[in-house]
Amino acid sequence: MQRLSIEEFKEADKLPLIVVLDDVRSMYNVGSVFRTCDAFRVEAVYLCGISCTPPATEIHKTALGAEDSVNWKYFKTALEAVDELKNEGYQVLSVEQVEHSTKLQTFIPQEGQRYAVILGNEVKGVHQKVVDASDGCLEIPQLGTKHSMNVSVTAGIIIYKFAETLILRY
Repeated sequence: MQRLSIEEFKEADKLPLIVVLDDVRSMYNVGSVFRTCDAFRVEAVYLCGISCTPPATEIHKTALGAEDSVNWKYFKTALEAVDELKNEGYQVLSVEQVEHSTKLQTFIPQEGQRYAVILGNEVKGVHQKVVDASDGCLEIPQLGTKHSMNVSVTAGIIIYKFAETLILRY
């Protein structure tokens, strides 16, 4: 299957995307996000607030070792992460259902731009102060009776959008 070793992964070109988890409480969700980030060679995962950090058995159970391949960093708050990302030239986008959000199907990531997406707590979403500090918001249209999805599923959809546009050209 031509899988990369961890060392090869660390050296490989990355999708210009950082995934920020804002107070994600489930270690299984954190692990699942790591695994998806590995699959698409995401640059890094930023873990903020109550989001657990590796090493943790529960993270490893769903990450299956991706917590070792994907770079990660911890911040006390997601606002601190946003400040650092903006200072480094990233466009920061919260994934939230808000007025004037950009529907995911109309969003086109731009070649040469580095991005960060913020995913929020399983119940409360992205903190309002973080949404306000973001450059914009992405929204995944939902057609059913619920108006939310599991955070790791959301991460997979969002990450795939970036990968499809920036690296998976058919």
